[in-house]
Amino acid sequence: MVSIEVTIVGGGILGCATVDAVARSGRPVVLLEKESHLAGATTSRNSEVAHGGMYYPSGSLKAEYCVRGRRLLKAFCDEAGVRFNECGKLIVAVNDDEVESLEPLLARGIANGVEGFRRIDALELRELEPDIRAVAGLLSPHTGVVDAEGASKAFARRAEESGAMVMTSAEVIGLERVAEGWRVSVRRGDETWDHVSAAVVLCGGLFADDLALMAGLDVDALGLRQRWVKGNYFSVDPRHHGRASHLIYPIPPRGTDTLGVHLCLDLAGQMRLGPDYEPVPRLEDYAVDPDRAESFFAGASRFLPWLEPGDLQPTMSGIRPKIDTEEPFADYRIHATGDGLVATAGIDSPGLTSGAALAEVLADVAAGQEPPLSWTPEASS
Repeated sequence: MVSIEVTIVGGGILGCATVDAVARSGRPVVLLEKESHLAGATTSRNSEVAHGGMYYPSGSLKAEYCVRGRRLLKAFCDEAGVRFNECGKLIVAVNDDEVESLEPLLARGIANGVEGFRRIDALELRELEPDIRAVAGLLSPHTGVVDAEGASKAFARRAEESGAMVMTSAEVIGLERVAEGWRVSVRRGDETWDHVSAAVVLCGGLFADDLALMAGLDVDALGLRQRWVKGNYFSVDPRHHGRASHLIYPIPPRGTDTLGVHLCLDLAGQMRLGPDYEPVPRLEDYAVDPDRAESFFAGASRFLPWLEPGDLQPTMSGIRPKIDTEEPFADYRIHATGDGLVATAGIDSPGLTSGAALAEVLADVAAGQEPPLSWTPEASS
């Protein structure tokens, strides 16, 4: 039976960055992605924002790896020639009643180490964004937009240059603990094979808990069970092109881990609104309901006074894997069995931003280090 020291399962940004980190450490490694191309699901079906890190509880994995991951991702994209537009982000208060909500966000961002994060007044807001309605705001100057698929593929290419194997259309259909390590059963078209790895790292995104179950883990007892939440997007009529140069976010809704419908910019500067928050069954239905435009308009027109209902058209959606909990915030989960298996779960936003930093951790855990602990409300008390 073929032996490969490390197997990475899943070819999104996390899997691609992890195979790169493992390959550069000198360990023989293979990445297996069941789809025909890398980074085609959760990684690229989102806002493609490289986040600053101000939203997440201080001490959480999301806070730590978002801040570090953005720096690493920007540096990697600069080196690899991947598009990254450091356009900056504004979080805006549209009236005096919302102003006080800026302070805890500012304090948390500073505690988390978000670079350049600061309060701005109405005058500076008008100078930065004259077509935005707001009385005060927070500026995150290093938040940006990245070519997520391009970055993932660039990580994979660099891994291959370091000796890694990267295989698409290669579905893992079995994971079994054996004397020599973990037997990985793979199907690729009409071909099937088994190989053994001392370490297996599961970066399965939407299907991370399914892979953990396949390996025999009790996902409920370990807190690895996921639920799916769909985020829909509406494009803004291109006649408004250029009316905003920053990403524009509202004050986030209280009691949830969503950021509210915001104004996104793609790498060409085109505007779209999203994502919203739509729990869905475990079905990959990416259709966008045009009737959702009404709620998008209601939210965005508060800070985009020029927006009209007819400006919005359904454009795309993505599905994000969240830990199945009633808590308003759920941190990343990294679980190591102690015998070579490393499982991840709940790698939702800011997973794209955090990918390069998480990859360093996963490579270390696959080499035998203890995984970091997820944040819990009890840990902060």
